[in-house]
Amino acid sequence: MILAQRIVDEIVDAQLEPGTPMLPEAEMLKKYSVARGTLRETLRFLEMHGVVTIKTGPGGGAVVADPGSKPLASVIALLLQLNRTSFRSIVEARLVLEPLLARMAATRRTEDELAVITSATAAMEEALENPRAFLAQNTVFHSMIAKAAGNPVLFHMAASLSWIEDGSVVGIDYTRETREPIIAAHRRIEAALLARDADMAEASMRIHVGEFAKYAERNFEKVLDQPLRWDQVTQ
Repeated sequence: MILAQRIVDEIVDAQLEPGTPMLPEAEMLKKYSVARGTLRETLRFLEMHGVVTIKTGPGGGAVVADPGSKPLASVIALLLQLNRTSFRSIVEARLVLEPLLARMAATRRTEDELAVITSATAAMEEALENPRAFLAQNTVFHSMIAKAAGNPVLFHMAASLSWIEDGSVVGIDYTRETREPIIAAHRRIEAALLARDADMAEASMRIHVGEFAKYAERNFEKVLDQPLRWDQVTQ
């Protein structure tokens, strides 16, 4: 753990970008004065948390990676399973968190972020007949709003939940008839973000996630009460 923390400190202090090769193993052994087994276990630990990737073969070695939010999502999912937490808790958390993020994004978003948000909705419209692509772009939409809110802590929390929040991993299905109203809701949120209207953005998002909660309650009540599993995030 001490060595892992030191390596992370060095990556941050040197501002190493994802894709940057780290020192070869022989040089790292000399620099850190540790046994080969200790170094390799440290690098495996960092790889598991998305800090580095390990390339094998000639010219291989550790490379700086971008962990994103999935390692945090995995830890959250593990804790939720151990505490026998149901998917209903994710829905409730989303009802609290996402309207706040939309409010913050309305006044903090950049033009580039807004462009990604609107492009995601356009892609969802094109993918009406492709549920997997539709949900993938839905994740982009909500994640970018969370990023546009400008708070890294809230962003990573929201992005972590996004791996499980749409309910598809626990069995919630979306027919074509249910996908079309989602696009309409996204358009209303986009209009509020474009106008930088925080009240409208918050209200529109609250209605949007509230409709999802009602839909899940009507059609997938048993799914809502199922305990989440760690493998629903780590798969």
